[in-house]
Amino acid sequence: MKSNRSNSPKYWIILFGGLIVIALLAQLVNFRIDLTEEKRYSLHPATEKVLESITEPIHVDILLVGENLPGGMRRLQKSMEETVRTFNAYSPEPITFSYFDPLSVEASQQEEFIGSLTTYGINPTNVYVNQTAGQQATLIFPGILVSDAEFETGALILKGEKGMGPDEILNQSIENLEFELSNAINKLVNPEESSIAMIMGHGEMSEDEGFGLVEALDGEFELFKVPLEQAKTAADLANFKIIFIEGPREIYSEREIYLLDQYVMNGGNLVVMVDGVAVDMAQAGGEGTFAMPVDSGLENLLFKYGIRINKDLIQDLNFGYFPVMAGNFGNQDQMVPLPWPFFIQAGSMQQHPITKGLDVVYFRFASSLDTVMAEGVRKTPLIFTSEASKILTAPARVAFSDMEQAPPIASFTEKYLPLAYLLEGNFTSLFKNRFLPEGFAKADFKESGSGKVVVIGDGDVFQSQRSIQDGSPLPLGEDPFSQVTYANKLFLRNMVKYLVDPEGIIASRTRTFQIRPLNKVKIVEQKTFWQLINVVAPVLVLLLIGALVWWTRVQNYSRKIN
Repeated sequence: MKSNRSNSPKYWIILFGGLIVIALLAQLVNFRIDLTEEKRYSLHPATEKVLESITEPIHVDILLVGENLPGGMRRLQKSMEETVRTFNAYSPEPITFSYFDPLSVEASQQEEFIGSLTTYGINPTNVYVNQTAGQQATLIFPGILVSDAEFETGALILKGEKGMGPDEILNQSIENLEFELSNAINKLVNPEESSIAMIMGHGEMSEDEGFGLVEALDGEFELFKVPLEQAKTAADLANFKIIFIEGPREIYSEREIYLLDQYVMNGGNLVVMVDGVAVDMAQAGGEGTFAMPVDSGLENLLFKYGIRINKDLIQDLNFGYFPVMAGNFGNQDQMVPLPWPFFIQAGSMQQHPITKGLDVVYFRFASSLDTVMAEGVRKTPLIFTSEASKILTAPARVAFSDMEQAPPIASFTEKYLPLAYLLEGNFTSLFKNRFLPEGFAKADFKESGSGKVVVIGDGDVFQSQRSIQDGSPLPLGEDPFSQVTYANKLFLRNMVKYLVDPEGIIASRTRTFQIRPLNKVKIVEQKTFWQLINVVAPVLVLLLIGALVWWTRVQNYSRKIN
């Protein structure tokens, strides 16, 4: 007679002992296997590096809440939760999350709290949710708050380019979740600041005196206004991660150009925003005025690096408006918004970490850009005009009276003109095989080097406009007339992050997740078939298994009886 091993004490001791060992190993060995094609549950190495630097618990408040949210918003909400869980799996310290509704704050504090969210760029959005009585509009806050024991920061999650459909915007927002969350965490755990120089002394930043740059980058970078004539050697500029030249009105000397050139040759990052022409808006009324070419002295340097800012103006049918005085009524001045094709609402973006998913960037009196041969330099256009643009060569007429009628659409034949270029690679010095300016030693000269240069044909793109009420500078990107906030600030921040560390967390913005919508035709044609497969087939399989078990037991027991 055979012994029943399952009733043996030794058998049960081995079984439970093995389970305990497996449980202990599971606690000690932490691993994840991402089986998705797009590696949705894996992180960029730069993100992992940020998480490794966490030394205390971090909490994430997900602000996207609400009953009966539309399907797309529920998908974004679920993706936010999954991203936090993935971060927690890689982090040495716990990263927890909870849902928080900003509208649940007490009425007396609600306005102040919602106002504080706007400092992080988290603005409420209206969506329609299903209610018993039908659809009803409700406010949602598609953002997150990230906090540790001392500090708090936040980020807007729902972002997309102009012209995108709702599904594309949602998908792109999900793609950028890793960047937004890792960037917010990085602000908490790595608060050290990099130094950035804003060149002064040539009429730069005349509109806002640098407020736009300072307001947009404050808290992340330390900005200095630097008179370039005080620099003795290129080494005096070496400590600056980036040098900004913003809308100069006076010519740079050869000595100053040499310093900028050697800064790039030594691995520096140079951002040049120069107008190809000058426009005096005070003269645009009546008979109007003309946009005349201006020289900054930087033309030869940029040409050597592979780019040319043309002496012209771009008009675009995707335009902004400019207020014009149209008399008065009841002793009150009457302002009329005039279509102004010189103000470009640029919404076509390159799929690059700087501009991917970026909303509309506002340009005012932008000049066109051309590329020229520069061996070893890679040129990437970042932002484009629309498919209906026009170039006016200087001297170009600028007059309010010309805009009293609708622009002649047939003349806007240019398409997708580049407004900003990123230059990367090995640059050749403008002063190679030339005499150096007086006072510089030949031994310190570098005739080539790897740096990065951004060129924009609009000196005002990062300058703030002024409030109509009191004349104070507004946050970067805010239009005082339409009260619309454009993405100039975000463009600036992304650009600075890329120039400082192109392989850092900004690189995670290149991730792409494919949208896989159901085929609506097949849904209609094969609806009944798949209903049978999902509902009837499992029941039939269970009945078949039950019948086989019954038949097997009958056969076994009938043999024993016989």
